[in-house]
Order: sequence, then structure tokens, then C-alpha cells
Amino acid sequence: MISILILTKNEEQDLPGCLGSVAWSNDVHVLDSCSSDCTEQIARDFGAKVSKRAFDNYAAQRNAGLRDLPFVNDWLLILDADERIPGRLHEEMIRFVRSAPEAIAAARIRRRDFLGTDWLKRSQLSPFFIRLVRPARAHYEREVNEVMRVDGGIQDLSEPFDHYPFSKGMAHWLSKHNVYSTMEAEQIIKARHLGTRFSLEAAFTARDFNERRFHQKELFYRLPFRPLVKFMLMYFFRLGFLDGRAGLIYASLQAIYEYMIVLKTRELEARGSSPERTRTANPG
Repeated sequence: MISILILTKNEEQDLPGCLGSVAWSNDVHVLDSCSSDCTEQIARDFGAKVSKRAFDNYAAQRNAGLRDLPFVNDWLLILDADERIPGRLHEEMIRFVRSAPEAIAAARIRRRDFLGTDWLKRSQLSPFFIRLVRPARAHYEREVNEVMRVDGGIQDLSEPFDHYPFSKGMAHWLSKHNVYSTMEAEQIIKARHLGTRFSLEAAFTARDFNERRFHQKELFYRLPFRPLVKFMLMYFFRLGFLDGRAGLIYASLQAIYEYMIVLKTRELEARGSSPERTRTANPG
């Protein structure tokens, strides 16, 4: 009843756990960004259908999966290799797709991020993500930290899925966010060159979650002392300190990530970069 799409790049460590958590599906697809490890063989060993596509940016990669792969079922669950689907969420998704009216095109699901074995319960800024969709009625926008647009209604599910962003170690997380910060800085410069209009009102009142999130991010980009603001927001305002040592580490890392974006944006501005000169990085 639900097809699966997993996007990969050198995921031999995490992919078995992800595939094991969706073994109930009769239609599992892995869209691989030309991995150099055993990712493809692992996927085939689990019975998944493997397609390859050279990476250009995150939205384009995901849109290619939505558009080009021959899904058997009407509903599609989209995952990364470091994510897992608990049994209770599987049961809720089955109930949802059986009863969802045609007007409903997607479901938002809460993501639980873990640092080691510690759930970052209070430290996450945006814990809900659209992951269960009718693929013909969904597409992604924005090259990094992509946003999904859906043609139809969206319903929230109550059961969460699990995410292990530090499964490959701290060095991998930092390396990946070094790439993300470069792409974020380029996205900011591109938006400024293209004259993308920011709306303060939409940041707080837009009915569409993704539109509201876009304008909130643009508002955040305009704040002075942004890295410190992000740390204070995560650690104190959202009570991240109640997550203990893991909450302090995570809030600090997110502040560092934000400062990397600030520095790289300033550097691109100083160079006089334009959208034509921005480059696209490979996923890590």
C-alpha cells in the first residue's frame, strides 16, 4: 500500500537499518548518487530497486525520484538512510492511506533526532516533516534544506520516525554541514540577486506551513548576532538544557553551523558573487 524512496550516497553503514525498518513494503526504491562503497549491493541484497543519478542539488535529486521512478503504490514514503520507521508508525500510516480522502495529498510526521542514544526532545527547531505523499502531487523547491510543496491537503500523524544524524560520527556531521552552509550561503546570495521578496507578515501568518517556514528562515537571516540567537532559542527558549549534555552539544553545533553560513555569505558578498557563479556541492 505504501512505496518507499530512500536517497543514498555512500550509505553502507546506515542503509541496512533503514531497509530493515521498511521490510513490510512491497515496493522499495533506492535512488543512489553514484556511491563508491557497497550501498548498491546492500540495497539489492534487501530486494530494493536501485536507480542511479549524478547529484546536482537536493531538490532536483528528490524531484527526479518523485518524477521518474515507477512506484507501484499510490502513496510514497520518503526517507534518508539514517532514518528508521518504528512499527507503531507503520501501523498508523497503513490506517491513514486506507482512509485518506482524495483531497488529502500528504501527511506530516514528527521526526525524533538522536545524539547517540539521547533523544533531542526539546532541541529540535522544526520536528515535523512532510514525508508521506501522493508522488504525482508533490515536488521540492530550494536547493538545500529543501521545502516540499503539495497540491492538496496535509494531515498530521501522531507517531514519530527516528533520525540518527550522528551515526557516522561528529567529523561526518561537521563535514556535511560544511557543505550545507556553503549551499545555504549561495542560496541567500542567489535570492538577493533575483530579488526574492520577503514578507514579515507571511513569516507569522501564512497558512501553508512550508511558506511560513520559508519566510521565517528569511527573517532569521536578517537578524543580528544570528548564531547567538539560534543558541539561545534552542538551549533556553525551547528548553534544550533539559536534554542534558546532548542538548548543550546540539545547540552549540547548530550555532557553529549558523556562523559558518554568516561567514560564507559575507565572503560571497565581498567577492561580488552572482547566481551564475554559485556552485553546487556534492552530498556528504
